[in-house]
Amino acid sequence: MSKYSRAEQDQLFEKLLDALTETDVPADLALMTLGNLVTYVLHQQPSPERRHALAQQFGTILLKSVQNKQAT
Repeated sequence: MSKYSRAEQDQLFEKLLDALTETDVPADLALMTLGNLVTYVLHQQPSPERRHALAQQFGTILLKSVQNKQAT
């Protein structure tokens, strides 16, 4: 269960998606930029241990979401 509402998540998702789709950004550029954004967000955490835990959690969830898409 997320501490953020579905509406909050959807609103941020739409803003980020708009930025990527309004100029037809190639997939590799979009992924590089999103990776840089994720790194930036992770570095906002003061503790290296917390950054590592969040990065690991993010990676696990990302892989699960890709695996779930392949199964459908």
